[in-house]
Amino acid sequence: MLSDLSKHASVMTIAQNKKAFFDYFIEEKYEAGIVLEGWEVKAIRDNRINLKEAYVVIMRGEVYLIGCHVTPLGAASTHVRPDAIRSRKLLLHNEEIAKLIGKVERSGYTIVPLDMHFTRGRIKIQIGLAKGKKQHDKRDAEKERDWKREQNALMKNKVKQR
Repeated sequence: MLSDLSKHASVMTIAQNKKAFFDYFIEEKYEAGIVLEGWEVKAIRDNRINLKEAYVVIMRGEVYLIGCHVTPLGAASTHVRPDAIRSRKLLLHNEEIAKLIGKVERSGYTIVPLDMHFTRGRIKIQIGLAKGKKQHDKRDAEKERDWKREQNALMKNKVKQR
């Protein structure tokens, strides 16, 4: 289980799924490896990835990322037919997978991708065990975000006046 990405010295974010934090309460976070093809690695290094519509499922005791769109490069290899939204296997420890299966099946949680990043030169994905927010929770989060934005604007104006 990963509580904070800043524990690793060399973490560089590639893509984030900000919509996940708006739609879900994130209870726990895990860092997983991801099985990629060569053209996908090149495209991800060029920031041609979208996690917004992606989700994570567990099938036959294995964890898969579905709906993650990786746009192939124009100069991709000619002998490979790139599939931009194929299912990609995530690499987790057996204990973590068992814990996720229990939470998803019994407690009504869902698993969402939060961000993709480099850790010591390897592409990793951070997934979160999440509970869905109700509509009123989303409105509260939006009000809170607006209030913080307004506070920052007021503080900037105060600093300028001095």
